[in-house]
Amino acid sequence: MVGIIVQEGEPIDRAIKRFKKKYERSGVLKEFKKRTYFTKPSVKKRMKKMKAIRRAKRTTEDTE
Repeated sequence: MVGIIVQEGEPIDRAIKRFKKKYERSGVLKEFKKRTYFTKPSVKKRMKKMKAIRRAKRTTEDTE
């Protein structure tokens, strides 16, 4: 559950901005999208492998 405490005299725009930032960082939307559809185990495995390859490629480019 994501929530914020609005300080007295704080503009509502700033409070909404803080809430949105906290909401995005918590990963609630990402988790929701992941659960809305079924992904076959073979596809999950392939995606995980591709993600690891991209991560490894990125780290080797940074060190050069």
